[in-house]
Amino acid sequence: MKISIISFDYWNYDCHIAKNLQEKGVEATHINMGTYRYKNFGEKIYNAASKIFLNRNIKHVKRQQYVLEYLSKIGLQDQILVLNPHTLDYKTISKIKSYTKHLITYLYDNLGRYPVENKLDLFDQVYSFEDKDVLEHGFEKITNYNYLSDKPKSSQKNQQDLFYITSFDKKRIKTLRKIVSKLAQLHIKYKIVIVGKQVWKEKLNRFITRNLNFKYVHLLKKPIGIDEVLKEYEKSNVTLDLIREGQEGLSFRVFEAIALEKKIITDNPSIIEYDFYDPQNILYLDKNLSNLTASFFESPYKRLPTDIFEKYTLDRWVETVFNLKSYKGK
Repeated sequence: MKISIISFDYWNYDCHIAKNLQEKGVEATHINMGTYRYKNFGEKIYNAASKIFLNRNIKHVKRQQYVLEYLSKIGLQDQILVLNPHTLDYKTISKIKSYTKHLITYLYDNLGRYPVENKLDLFDQVYSFEDKDVLEHGFEKITNYNYLSDKPKSSQKNQQDLFYITSFDKKRIKTLRKIVSKLAQLHIKYKIVIVGKQVWKEKLNRFITRNLNFKYVHLLKKPIGIDEVLKEYEKSNVTLDLIREGQEGLSFRVFEAIALEKKIITDNPSIIEYDFYDPQNILYLDKNLSNLTASFFESPYKRLPTDIFEKYTLDRWVETVFNLKSYKGK
């Protein structure tokens, strides 16, 4: 069986899907648009001018050409999965569809953030982690997944109580201010990383100076790699997860915490509806943070039952999305 995964792999999550399929004996290919690079400096300058004067991103066009050229080399596929179709034009997706009888998409983000309804008629199956979009549009519900391990990877060498990394977002920063103030009162050792471009870095500096003494906050211009992020998770007791505006589904951060057996503090109300929810492991924050206490950090992590842990692994996700059981024996 031949399966292709097409994506712009921002955080190196998607490559694990292809690897998992390959381990199952599937001829899997990951076509990562993020690997496309300018051929030379002149092409980079030309694209910059095109965006300014013609409002046309040549690199966006080139990336899509790269996808189609790759498919022309490997030929027809039994299934193709497109992750977040907002990175592709309708015409390109239509051409991708000609390379398979079964075209799937998984929406990493809700339709409020990336409205791609005008492209979804091209797909045979649409998966989403957002309950609201599932109910309104009849998508198939599936969560994000634990891509780290099929078994818990517990780490006892905790050097800090809490770790959080985020891009700049006014709503999340506002919530973060309150949380940091409470953590300081509780004498909790934490590390927070806020990532943004230089223009935001200056604004953040003024924001922090004006509002709080963020002793353990680090401001970075560029994102750090996922491997470095995971190292921070591993040496922390608790992972903080704050949702963006309009988000209801669970982020990858939750499943990374499950894989590493780390506790979670979150403002996402939907988390209490999941079968892995346990108040000893997961703290859903009250609006006034009254339930954010030292006792949550002091109690040990409660290991999940094996069947629940396995339910959210990448292995189970791949089996479901590609309906692999129906292909066995073909």
